[in-house]
Amino acid sequence: MALVVIGGVAAGLSAAARARRADPRLDIVVLEKGPVVSYGACGLPYFVEGRVRQAEELIVHTPEYFRKERNIEVRTGARVVSISHPRREVRLESGESVRYERLVIATGARCDRIGVAGADRPHVFTLHTLEDAGRLRAFIRDKHPRRAVVIGGGYIGVEAADALRRNGLAVTVLERSANVLLRHDPRLTAAVRKQLEKHRVELRCEVTVHAIEPDRVADVPCDLALIACGFRPNVELAVEAGIETGATGAIRTDDRMETNLRGVYAAGDCAEVNHLVTGRPAYIPLGTTANKTGRVAGANAAGGRERFPGIVGTTIVGIFGMGFAVTGLSEEQARREGFSPVAARIDAHARPRYFQGTDTTVELVADRSTGRLIGGSVIGEEGAAGRIDVVAAALHARMRVEEFAQLDLAYSPPFTPVWDPLLIAAQQLLKEL
Repeated sequence: MALVVIGGVAAGLSAAARARRADPRLDIVVLEKGPVVSYGACGLPYFVEGRVRQAEELIVHTPEYFRKERNIEVRTGARVVSISHPRREVRLESGESVRYERLVIATGARCDRIGVAGADRPHVFTLHTLEDAGRLRAFIRDKHPRRAVVIGGGYIGVEAADALRRNGLAVTVLERSANVLLRHDPRLTAAVRKQLEKHRVELRCEVTVHAIEPDRVADVPCDLALIACGFRPNVELAVEAGIETGATGAIRTDDRMETNLRGVYAAGDCAEVNHLVTGRPAYIPLGTTANKTGRVAGANAAGGRERFPGIVGTTIVGIFGMGFAVTGLSEEQARREGFSPVAARIDAHARPRYFQGTDTTVELVADRSTGRLIGGSVIGEEGAAGRIDVVAAALHARMRVEEFAQLDLAYSPPFTPVWDPLLIAAQQLLKEL
């Protein structure tokens, strides 16, 4: 049987590798439009910053590795321009056709610059591919820009602002909505603003950018602009082939990652998934989700019966050494989803005071009618990732706050206080409930 995978980054290669383990007899071909495969896109801001010195450090495996070690044919520079499912073939830009019996679509997403005049100017960048990052880093090295504007206050935007500031540029972040990090949470936005301003990065919310001039964006002078907004799933190939998209605009799949066309699967940033808190389709493109959905799609394309139950939207971003982590729903998001939310927010030491523990902020959100925990956020210099993962696990388990408050969490003075900030927040939330 021939399996073709469109896309050679996280989801696509996870699918190919899982399919190979499931069936050693498969003929597997991965078609990647770009020049490299299997690289850590989440490390791009750190390459721009300089912490990652060489772009090659972000590349996990080469096409040669997959060919020799996994018996998977990986072709770069192979842009697919159409899918004909009745014929079971994909057509490449070169005119070549590649036949398949099963197909995995992992076409990813893009930063959509349509509607922004001047987005093609030489001092305007995105940060989505290895080529993007290399071009941006070279511009900083060769042109010595002094002022930068980052358009978009999501994860890529604030990480890019951090990287540019560490390169000595004056940085302003422009965000269209009233909140940052793609989350309706004014208190989280206030904390992000405080951290950015502490490091002399200006944040302006509710600013819509229509054009980029040679020397300014909106009313902000700059000689470098980075577009980090308008993230869109690459679904055009799929739609033209008769594959349905969902309410989010991404490809609709079932829990086996199969589309409405039998034998055709979708995974990664081009596909929507189930949100375990709301029970509805969601589009939250993350590397973690891409790898997991890719594995499930690959296993099932090889004849398996694996499921991907869904996500709770767990993310963390570092801003000048401070971790900002979220999972589930904020209080405002929960209200919009029809819950009756109750929230509690506390500040506590991440370790005992005598171990110089820094402050950690924890917010937990519950549904008043059921007492179920439905979201949370953690902000701190230490332990933010571990704590948000505990909350995420509780959301997966549909845990109620009274159960969460009794969790047996580790305690040792060099690491945590006897009452972890999560448990303090849970006790406060019980009072609110």
